[in-house]
Amino acid sequence: MTVSEGHVGAGAPRDDPSPAPALEIRGISAAYERVEVLHSVSLCVPAGQVFALLGPNGAGKTTLLRVASGRMRALKGSVHILGQDVTGFSPERLARRGVCSVPEGRGIFPNLTVAENLRMWTFRGGIKRAEVEKVAYDRFPRLAERRRQMAGTLSGGEQQMLAMSRALSTDPSLLLLDEISMGLAPIVVAQLYELVAQIAAEGFAILLVEQFAQTALKVADRAAVMAQGRVEIEGSPTEIASAVGDIYLRAEPSAGEHQ
Repeated sequence: MTVSEGHVGAGAPRDDPSPAPALEIRGISAAYERVEVLHSVSLCVPAGQVFALLGPNGAGKTTLLRVASGRMRALKGSVHILGQDVTGFSPERLARRGVCSVPEGRGIFPNLTVAENLRMWTFRGGIKRAEVEKVAYDRFPRLAERRRQMAGTLSGGEQQMLAMSRALSTDPSLLLLDEISMGLAPIVVAQLYELVAQIAAEGFAILLVEQFAQTALKVADRAAVMAQGRVEIEGSPTEIASAVGDIYLRAEPSAGEHQ
C-alpha cells in the first residue's frame, strides 16, 4: 500500500480519541560491527506526550535513538510512526513524516551564521525562510540578537537553542532529543528544560534521551530506564524515580557499546 509522505503536525486536529502512537519501537536489536548492543527493545511514545529514556553511559539510549531517526539500521525489529511502518527509512524520508531529531553534539553548521543555519532547513522544501526565522526568534530572542554571528562561536546553550529551533520550525509530529544537557551549565540546562516543558504543553510528542534522570523526569509523562542494551523498567515518572538509582548502580556497559 502506498502511503503519503505528508505528516500530522502537533497543532493539527485529531478527531480520533485514541490516535496511533507518535512512535512505536517493536523488538529492535542493533549492532556495531559484530557486537550486538540492543537486544529486542520495545517502547511506545503516545501522541502528545513526553517519554524520557534514561540510563547510564553505555546503556544503548543513543543507539536506539539512531535507529528511530533512521541514522542506523536495525538487525531486526520494526519502527512505526503514527501507526505506519517506517523501518529502514532514511532520515530525510522520516523528516517528511514529521520526525525531527536534535542529535548529541547538536548538529549545527559552525562555519555558518545563525541565520544561514536556519536557512539550511528551508532546503528540505515547503518551508519559507521567514517562517523558520519567526519560529526560531520568537522562541529564542537571544538567537535574533546573534543572527549574524558564526554558530561555532555561540555558547553551548545558544548552540543547543539553534539546533532545537531548526527542528521546531517544521512543526514536527515527533521530536527526538539526545542528551540536550551535555556539557552545559546547570542554569542553562534548567532553561532548556523549561522550553521542553513548554513544547510538550503545546502537544508535541517527544522522545527525550537523557543521562540525568531527575531533570528529565520533571517534564516526562512516562519514562523507561535502559541498561546493557535492554529496557529494565518502564512506568510513570514517580515509579521510575524510585527505581532508577539502583539500576544505575548495577549497570555496567556492554563491550563495544556506544552510548
